[in-house]
Order: sequence, then C-alpha cells, then structure tokens
Amino acid sequence: MIEVRTWEEFRRSGLLWWVNRGLHLFGWAIVAKVEDDGSISAIYPARTQYRGFDSQAEAEGFAALNAHMLANAAAQLGVTKE
Repeated sequence: MIEVRTWEEFRRSGLLWWVNRGLHLFGWAIVAKVEDDGSISAIYPARTQYRGFDSQAEAEGFAALNAHMLANAAAQLGVTKE
C-alpha cells in the first residue's frame, strides 16, 4: 500500500511547491537544499516570511503538477496522454 519515493521526485512532480503554497499561509515552508547536480542533500521545515510565489514559479509549479497528474492518471487508470 506504500511505495517509497525520493524527495527529488516529490519536488519534480510539483508537490513540494503545492505543499509550500499552503504552508506559506502559516509562515512555514519545507526547504530542500538542492545541489548543482539536482540531488537534494537536506530537507527540513522552516519558518518563513514568504507568503506565496512569484508568477513564474506559480506557472512552473502548475505545469509540473498538471504533468504529474496526467502521468499518474495514465499509470493508474489507463488514461492515454494527449
């Protein structure tokens, strides 16, 4: 019932951005330290003064999340990508 995944996959899917959008309302964030090679060397909760993301980050986040949902639907439900 549980399949372990990496923080890199969670971040690439747009889910880290999505979770942080909600956490920003309360002055919190999940911070991922991303290395030059794209790997994540640390991840931790933090207090923040951020209250959202700029328009480019929002557009990229929604695009990543939409792609993730489409791929997940295709894998789980047999929906074809169009």
